Amino acid sequence: MAEQTSDTTAPTSLWVERTGTRRYTGRSSRGAEVLIGSEGVEGVFTPGELLKIALAACSGMSSDFPLSRRLGDNYDATIRVSGAADRENEVYPQLDEVLELDLSELDADAQERLVALVERSVDKVCTVGRTLKAGTKVTLTVQREA
Repeated sequence: MAEQTSDTTAPTSLWVERTGTRRYTGRSSRGAEVLIGSEGVEGVFTPGELLKIALAACSGMSSDFPLSRRLGDNYDATIRVSGAADRENEVYPQLDEVLELDLSELDADAQERLVALVERSVDKVCTVGRTLKAGTKVTLTVQREA
């Protein structure tokens, strides 16, 4: 039995279920789903694409507060992320993000200050980006059913 804590919110469980050859559905205990598969399959994300999307989303969420304070709650932002895989080593040696914002209502000095603040915010609190930059230990346990 799991140890009970004083926190009333259980941590989110994440898993994938195989739905076909090189096709999976990613799920969360909060009811979210994402379709995952090979690059040639329509309507799915590859695992590498999900990694890139997680990075872009984390950067966006990490910059949301300073941007909304200065641009208003309804500002538009798009974060594009790219990076080719090194198939010989099966890694992404570099991921590049571009945050697209309309800062035309701010003067040049205010724009520079806001960009610097956004960069500091993302560097400080984007867990995905910080993890990728630092590297992380990954373990795999194969649980066998008897």
